[in-house]
Amino acid sequence: MAQAEMLEEHRMLQELVRKFVDRELMPLEPAVLTREAGGESYSLTEAQEAPLFAKCRELGLWGLDVPESLGGANMPTVALVAVQEELGRTVTPFTFPPDSPNLHMMLAVADDYQRERYLAPYADGRMNSCVAISEPGAGGDPAGMLTKAVQDGDDWVINGRKIWVSRVPKSDFIILMARTSPGKRAEGVTAFIVDKGTPGFTIERQIQMIGGRRTYELVFEDCRVPACNVLGKVGQGYEPMQLRLNVRRLEMGARCIGIASRALEMMCVQAKQRSTFGVPLADRQAIQWWIADAATKIHACRLMVRAGAGTLDAGGDVRNEASMIKVFGTEMATEVVDHAMQTFGAMGMTKELPLQLLAQQVRVMRVYEGPTEVHRMAIAKRTLKQYG
Repeated sequence: MAQAEMLEEHRMLQELVRKFVDRELMPLEPAVLTREAGGESYSLTEAQEAPLFAKCRELGLWGLDVPESLGGANMPTVALVAVQEELGRTVTPFTFPPDSPNLHMMLAVADDYQRERYLAPYADGRMNSCVAISEPGAGGDPAGMLTKAVQDGDDWVINGRKIWVSRVPKSDFIILMARTSPGKRAEGVTAFIVDKGTPGFTIERQIQMIGGRRTYELVFEDCRVPACNVLGKVGQGYEPMQLRLNVRRLEMGARCIGIASRALEMMCVQAKQRSTFGVPLADRQAIQWWIADAATKIHACRLMVRAGAGTLDAGGDVRNEASMIKVFGTEMATEVVDHAMQTFGAMGMTKELPLQLLAQQVRVMRVYEGPTEVHRMAIAKRTLKQYG
C-alpha cells in the first residue's frame, strides 16, 4: 500500500510539473527562439528567471531530490526522471534547482566542512556549481587527462586546461577533476572544489555551441586550493564522478522522451491538418509508420529510464543501463524530431518552430556526457564478459 501511495505521489508531481511547463515555460518559447535565431544565447534572462524561481518555491518544486535534513523533498530517482521528461517538452531552458548530478556527487563524498560551506547553500539554491572534466584533445578518455594537482604543504597547486564546461559565469564554485598521481584511466584522479575568483583560475574563452548554448575553456596556472577542498579521497575521484555521470545520463534519457513526445505531438497535429495531392498526411503510410515507430520507441525508452532509475534507487550498478539509455534515447529522439521536421516540409526548416532547436539540443546530447561511440564500446565490452 505504501508503495502505491508513493507511486501516486510521483504521478501527482509529474502532473504538477507538466502544468508548470505548459503555463510558465511554454509562453517563453517565442522569446527564446527569437534570441537563438539572432545568434544570441538562448538562456533565460534574470528578469525571466526570478518569477519562475519564486513560482517554484511556491509550488514546492525546489530541492526535489535534496535530503530532508537539508530542507529538500528527498524524492527518489524514479520521480525525478518523470520531472525531467516534462521539462524536455519545451525549448525554454530551465532546471529546478539545484543541479541534481553535482548534488549526488557531493552527497556521496563531502565531509562536514564541505557540507556546511558548499553543499547546504548549494542545496538551498543560494550557490551554483558546475563540473570541469573534459580537456582539449582528451575527449571521453580519462587516460588523456593532463591537468595535474601537486601537494604543497596544506595546499594543492593545480595546472592545466579544461574545456566544454557549462554554466561557468553563474557558478560560485567548480568541481574540478585533476590527476594527482600517475595511473591508467581512472587511477590517480582527484576531485577538487575550486571557488570562483581563486587566483590562477581563468576563463580563457567562451565557445558558442549549436542550439544557442555556450561552453567555456578554463585555464589553471599555479592555482592554489586548500587541502580541505579535496572532494572525497585523494586519487579516488573517478567513482563519485561516475555517480554524477550516471545520474546525468538517466536524466538525459528522460529529457529525450520529453523532446520526442513534443515532436510526436507536433507531427500528429500537422499530419491531421495538412494534405498533399488531396490526401491528408495522416492517411499516408509513410507518415503513419513514422508515428507508430515514434510512439513505440518513446514507450520503450520510458521503460528503460524507469528501470534504470529503479536500479539506482535500489543501490544497484546502473553503468551499463545508463550507457544503453544514453545511446538509445538520443538516437530515438534524433529520429523522431527529424521525421517531425520532414512532416512540416519547408516550415520544419525554419527557426520559427521549436523543432530545429530540439534537433540541435539532442544532437549535442549525442556527444556530451560520453559520446555515443564510447558508450557502445563500453556496452560491448560488458556484454562480451557475460559470455566468457
